[in-house]
Amino acid sequence: MLKTGAASKPADDTMSKRVPALAEIGLDHFAPYLLNRVAARWNADLQVRMREHGLNTIQMRTLAVLSVIPSATVNELAVYTVTEQSTMSRALDGIVREGLVRRQHRPGDARVREVHLTDAGREVFRRFWPEMHEAFEAMFAGFSDADYDALIRLLTRVLHNIRRHEI
Repeated sequence: MLKTGAASKPADDTMSKRVPALAEIGLDHFAPYLLNRVAARWNADLQVRMREHGLNTIQMRTLAVLSVIPSATVNELAVYTVTEQSTMSRALDGIVREGLVRRQHRPGDARVREVHLTDAGREVFRRFWPEMHEAFEAMFAGFSDADYDALIRLLTRVLHNIRRHEI
């Protein structure tokens, strides 16, 4: 199934299966390493652009998520923004104070508070989006639609394999 340098063994022969060394696989064939490099480069490039709009990473991710989905709980936002729940909760306090999002009780269940984008938050993200999209296009320059569709399909499968949440 995976190119790891080790010969395939029957599934029940786990005790004798040789695990290849990372050096045998190589960093350029070790997907987690490549994914980390891509994500780190994307984040670093966007941070420069975000600062020009007065945004930090958590704020930008929150605005981006809420520009796509109408509302989310703190826990859902933590998953979507790839942020610890406690960090997300603290960050939201500031984002609310800045007037970019608002919290409100979920209709029919006052125990649950949902976060919604405000008009001001929508406008801040609208102004930032062209720069984010430009970085996105640069990242996938030279990709055909089929290449990009295949990448999305494969990354979605990877996420499904490792995710801990339904979202």
